[in-house]
Amino acid sequence: MRAIQLPATDLKISRFVFGTSGLFNVRGSDRREALLEEAVAQGFTHFDTAPYYGFGHAERDLAPVLRRHPDVTVTTKVGLYSPGGEAQPAWQVFARKAAGRVLHPISKPALDFGLQRAKMSLLDSLERLGREHIDLLLLHEPQADLVQTDEWLRWLEDCRTEGKVRYFGMAGMPLDVAPLVEQAPALGEVLQLADSLDQHEADAVFTTQPMQITYGYVSAAATRARSLNVTGVLTKALQRNRSGAVIVSTTRPERLAQYAPIADRDEA
Repeated sequence: MRAIQLPATDLKISRFVFGTSGLFNVRGSDRREALLEEAVAQGFTHFDTAPYYGFGHAERDLAPVLRRHPDVTVTTKVGLYSPGGEAQPAWQVFARKAAGRVLHPISKPALDFGLQRAKMSLLDSLERLGREHIDLLLLHEPQADLVQTDEWLRWLEDCRTEGKVRYFGMAGMPLDVAPLVEQAPALGEVLQLADSLDQHEADAVFTTQPMQITYGYVSAAATRARSLNVTGVLTKALQRNRSGAVIVSTTRPERLAQYAPIADRDEA
């Protein structure tokens, strides 16, 4: 798959990033690992995850794949955490998620932008991922009134100096991220923003800088169209985000082969 150098970094990543937010919907850790391994085989070189995804299981599922492919890079996050913690057995996660369809608070993420929680979360993520450093650490859906920007910047820079983090930034809805970028531009070293082909939400932040990582194109199109041409949507997504990478996801291994040809056609 075609790769790009992510703007403002020396990270070279595949044009499509494999997102693991829905990975736990694949039943069985062996099948999830096989899906991730097939993603690597189909050219994905960067994975997006978070403690909240699968309540810690997405990071654990990535660990053996990352161990076999040390050149593959990874994003994880701090700020949103799993109800019940990230050490729950799989059956408990399934039960909590099922109950959460009726009683949403049962599966609702815990929001915490205290630095002490973030420090523990980073160490836990490193352990679950089986890595000594995180390539990209993002604040997960930050809110301006909850983030003490000076303290966060000092800590994140310390993490980089210590070799725990290569780059940092924020991930979320552009209108939520924009005030923080204005207050503390250095905190937005790398931005991962929701976007769509018709509303161009990311333009609220990506005004004077190249786009970096965007997501949400297929889901946005699915909610606003009677029929969905995934290939067409993703082709246009790459045309919109010319400089960066687009997050995609699937739970079906047979669909992984569709992405590299789209990325390669975009280069042509």
